[in-house]
Amino acid sequence: MKTNLIIAALALCFAGTAAAQTTDTPAGEGEGYVFTDTKVVPITPVKNQHRSGTCWCFSTISFLEGEILRTGAEAPHLSEMWVVRNAYKDKARKYVRMHGHINWAQGGAACDVTEGIKAHGIVPFEVYPGLNYGTDKPDFHELAEVLKSYLDTVIEVADRTSKPLSTAWERGFDAILDEYFGVMPETFTYNGKEYTPQSFAASLPIDINDYVSVGSYTHHPFHTQFILEVPDNWMWGTVYNVTLDEMMAIVDNALANNYPIEWATDVSEKGFSRTKAIGIVPDEDIDGLDGSEAEKWGDLTDAEKEAALYKFDRPVKEKIITQEMRQTAFDNYETTDDHGMVIVGTAHDQAGNPFFKVLNSWDVLPPYAGYYYFSRPFVAYKTTSIIVNKNAIPKDIRNKLHLK
Repeated sequence: MKTNLIIAALALCFAGTAAAQTTDTPAGEGEGYVFTDTKVVPITPVKNQHRSGTCWCFSTISFLEGEILRTGAEAPHLSEMWVVRNAYKDKARKYVRMHGHINWAQGGAACDVTEGIKAHGIVPFEVYPGLNYGTDKPDFHELAEVLKSYLDTVIEVADRTSKPLSTAWERGFDAILDEYFGVMPETFTYNGKEYTPQSFAASLPIDINDYVSVGSYTHHPFHTQFILEVPDNWMWGTVYNVTLDEMMAIVDNALANNYPIEWATDVSEKGFSRTKAIGIVPDEDIDGLDGSEAEKWGDLTDAEKEAALYKFDRPVKEKIITQEMRQTAFDNYETTDDHGMVIVGTAHDQAGNPFFKVLNSWDVLPPYAGYYYFSRPFVAYKTTSIIVNKNAIPKDIRNKLHLK
């Protein structure tokens, strides 16, 4: 990266920041990040999870639709709420069995989708929109509280009275789900053909068994599987554990061969800007500044330094991410599993720094029509897990994981 860009980013804060843009024309000083896409795999349009904590479902459904496109077939819009409704029922059974001592929230994991399709099949969106409560977009504010209150009452009464659970609680829970999501069809007609949810899933040109979760952690042995210890992993889904270099090699190989990547990450970072649609990991190290510039930086308050680092008004030097840094951040709750998106391509900024292009589910919003750009250090640092087609994993890594 150019030295004058580093110096400018670490100098005293300047008022005003221009909006970032996507163009092949380099930006001038202070114009923000300018991205040039270098590779983008086919993917279905940006969707809107609206007021629901269901990014895990929207992203994984988009990922699977992208996988269908990769085969050369036309991708139907698969029903997110079909998956969510089934996940709520499966989660409810485990929540009650565990006396309420697992996480009950709107969040989930990508494996909830793949495992849910294996268990319950899937249907097109038009067959099951799942919006049966007066809005045309998902809104779970009431629903989430109603479901939890119901289950907590079932558990509390059983614990307090020491009596068996009634035979009605599951039917009652189903009735609530029916009212909010709609009654689930046993059969349906799509494009002139009759299906069940299972037969429709089987008709798709992808094999749901091909998708595997991958992470990179040192508190479990590499090249083994373990249950990822994050609150939203209520299903206790497992990930294949690889080194950081191997994880990034999987991402690179997948994109190079036109595979999308389901991406679970942390967007609670100061280096993530929702409005500028960018994620970076600025480096506070002032090595390389000359004496006067280092002195200026040293005279700034902590608040001024932070403001300078996170203005997003031009490319900045970023941290070099290590395996140890990843683990420390995870161990200390600095990296949390709070959002799911789809990595769909590669790009670079005007200084030549590598970025990934990412599909989000927060509607078609500026500056990039619902897409976001995350630096390579951000992905290396803040990835909690990915899901990929096992055939997208380089052969040497696949052999280490004993994946056929």
